[in-house]
Amino acid sequence: MTPKKKNSTSSESVTVMVKGSHEFKVKGYSLVKGIGVGKFIASETFNVGGYEWAIYFYPDGVDTREHATVYVSVFVVLVSNANDVRAMFEFAMHDQRGQGEHFVLGHFNDTLGTEPHTLSKGEMWGIKRFYKRFHLEHSMYLIDDCLQVNCTVGVLPTTRDNSMTIEVPESTISTSFGMLFEDEQSSDVTFCVGGNKFYAHKIVLATRSSVFKSQFFCGTDKVDREILVNEMEPKVFKALLHFIYKDTLIEDEELHLSMSSSLASISEWYVSKLLAAAHKYDLPRLKLMCESVLCKHISIDSVAQILVISDCYDATELKFICLQFSAENLNETVAAGIGCVSVDSDATTPEPNEIEAESTSYYPSSDEENHLGW
Repeated sequence: MTPKKKNSTSSESVTVMVKGSHEFKVKGYSLVKGIGVGKFIASETFNVGGYEWAIYFYPDGVDTREHATVYVSVFVVLVSNANDVRAMFEFAMHDQRGQGEHFVLGHFNDTLGTEPHTLSKGEMWGIKRFYKRFHLEHSMYLIDDCLQVNCTVGVLPTTRDNSMTIEVPESTISTSFGMLFEDEQSSDVTFCVGGNKFYAHKIVLATRSSVFKSQFFCGTDKVDREILVNEMEPKVFKALLHFIYKDTLIEDEELHLSMSSSLASISEWYVSKLLAAAHKYDLPRLKLMCESVLCKHISIDSVAQILVISDCYDATELKFICLQFSAENLNETVAAGIGCVSVDSDATTPEPNEIEAESTSYYPSSDEENHLGW
């Protein structure tokens, strides 16, 4: 009798940590101190291990329990729509004197254990008692009213080893779409601006702008193939089309160089004219991009003119910051001729004592949705 052949199979589970870091600079710390317990400023999202994360910095602490309000708190939140993501974390504040004496707490240096935590969308891990506010404000970590918080995330995905895979390249649709920009051969409409011709596509413009949609497809009259645009410079209209096709600000040195010119002509700045164009053609994202550029140039000398521009083009975010800046620099802005709104600030300094730290997973309540983006 022939013995039965024994079949052997095997499989392998591979767990590899994927690590990544994000540096969050909190500029103007003194302006956010006092915003209230449980209120935070948020970093931009960053990707580690295929998941989106964000840093939440609480200048006045995350809650009132156990005298936690004398500390600043830091948390990292899982932004992606995912469940049961296992990860390890670490927070650090950089020694801005350049002597390498960084303050580090987390799993990777075993100061808060080495066990990973499991999070789902909207859940957070962090340190309520990260650093005593009094000590922070007199430390090498806060220089020129700027604080640098670094968050390292280590994601622990579990995958089955399989050598038979086919790699799918990342999508290039945005690049391909952008190639239509100024493509004369496929265009179906031409704009004449200050003696220059710009070739475009009605369906693309209508998809991006409600104004163009109404112009091309909501009327009964036939639209001319060639359209004259008055009261707009060619370079501004080109930047407008560049955004419509590529969703980015055009890389033009004049966009930045013009802002070094006289403050008496802020309305003549390239970015101010582009803001006006974005308002005219109902492009809210481009408006915010222009507002962001102008926001960086708010000063005692410029705030009056920038406020007028923001009001003229319904730039609400920029207007709010102008008014806030005016209120925080009341005497100077009054001398410049700007009325100010009152700002309530409660920024008391606690008594110094020992630096303590504790870590916790945290689930925000609904009233903590009131926060400031950074």
